[in-house]
Amino acid sequence: MESASTVTNGSAHLRVASVNVNGIRAAFRRGMADWLEARDIDILCLQEVRAPDDVVHALLGGSWHVVHAEAADKGRAGVAIASKLQPTASRLHIGDEYFATAGRWVESDFAVPASTGGTTTFTVASAYVHSGGAGTPKQEDKYRFLDAMTARLPQLQATSDHALVVGDFNVGHTERDIKNWKGNLKKSGFLPGEREYFDRFFGDIGWADVARRLAGDVDGPYTWWSWRGKAFDNDTGWRIDYHMATETLADSAVDAVVDRASAYDQRFSDHAPLVVDYRF
Repeated sequence: MESASTVTNGSAHLRVASVNVNGIRAAFRRGMADWLEARDIDILCLQEVRAPDDVVHALLGGSWHVVHAEAADKGRAGVAIASKLQPTASRLHIGDEYFATAGRWVESDFAVPASTGGTTTFTVASAYVHSGGAGTPKQEDKYRFLDAMTARLPQLQATSDHALVVGDFNVGHTERDIKNWKGNLKKSGFLPGEREYFDRFFGDIGWADVARRLAGDVDGPYTWWSWRGKAFDNDTGWRIDYHMATETLADSAVDAVVDRASAYDQRFSDHAPLVVDYRF
């Protein structure tokens, strides 16, 4: 079941993809299976799955090890990690019992080959942060979840050789991450209080924004565009999907690609997959 890309010259070469599928059944109806077949992915992280466990397994097929945190609210949220490598352990929520059945966080641990011989521990989390709403209870939940992330990140650093948190974080960190940032200064997703969390994630807490590091100081590349209007055609998007890695893992990233569809009618979600190759 292990992918051919998993081991290269005795060390790990892993391709990790993250995508908010906006409902896995709808995504597969729109052609997600064709994308997946062509991408040779080792670890696939999904958000907003919005389907029961049996449906997720049936759609992905038997070639994946699947760990799925289904939301108690049917038809909402849900996150999953599908891997060609078998996890050594998995956890289905972030640690705060308030979110135990929210379907917004799942973790898997892997033992992967190390360049120096033996194996190294690699932990991956798939996260779906609340969309929020300024001045609403949904925003309070969003801040509470970001607080839980703030607590969990140092724990992952301390317990794994390499750790990676990916997913739809529903926050644009800087002005480079939103095409129309001036028009969104007072909206959830670009509020100063939200962005301060990311200052800490990528600052004092010591994690790295892998895609930004590889892309440099440029606009985007965006990962989400509204279904409405001409947002996709005009590339009026948001960069709200992340690979957030511990420093040594970030240093091993060799390529990051947003798999933006060639045309509006070729999209299988309102998000595009973010695919990163790691060698370590």
